[in-house]
Amino acid sequence: MGAEAKCVVTVGRKKAEGKALLETDRLIFRGRLRQGSGAQGGDTRLSIPYKDMTSVDAKDGVLRIKHAGGAASFDIGAAALKWAEKIRNPPSRADKLGIKAGQRVLIAGVKDAALRSEVKSRGAQVVSRFAAGLDVVFYAADERAALDSLPALRTKLNANGAIWVIRPKGSPAISESDVMKAGRAAGLVDVKVVRFSDTHTAEKYVIPLTSR
Repeated sequence: MGAEAKCVVTVGRKKAEGKALLETDRLIFRGRLRQGSGAQGGDTRLSIPYKDMTSVDAKDGVLRIKHAGGAASFDIGAAALKWAEKIRNPPSRADKLGIKAGQRVLIAGVKDAALRSEVKSRGAQVVSRFAAGLDVVFYAADERAALDSLPALRTKLNANGAIWVIRPKGSPAISESDVMKAGRAAGLVDVKVVRFSDTHTAEKYVIPLTSR
């Protein structure tokens, strides 16, 4: 999940008040136009992918973006410098997933050709056997029935280990609430959600501190 801030955005002569969201791959704004800024009280929305940005600058609390579709200024205050840095140097997927050197990682059913090489590039070990002592498990769950394996996966985790449930976005076969319910039933708690790909979401589950 990205950062968010209430702000005033300026596009040309128009100003709007609302909320800016700094997502994994884009900057989003949702709000309403100020009086005297065009259609009075009208809704406005911006979605600017990082890949379309040609210039990113922050000064005096204002984040200024030039992009393929024009330019926009976001008055977000003290966070402007930090947001500019994050846009210029967005975290990699391996960063967001917290892959570290020395970890023992199991990839179970995840159909993503790049994941294995990303894990290895961090100095972690990809294991092929379902055995005890796992630090991280990437587990594909395309439907609710797949969640029945969570209790067994939990027994193979190190105390500080984590299970990342990789599920398809917007699928009627499995939802976020399905995963949360199954995680709790398996004695796990959810601590993080990240964008895994254009089509899938990754949800992180760990053993509660009181049970370690």
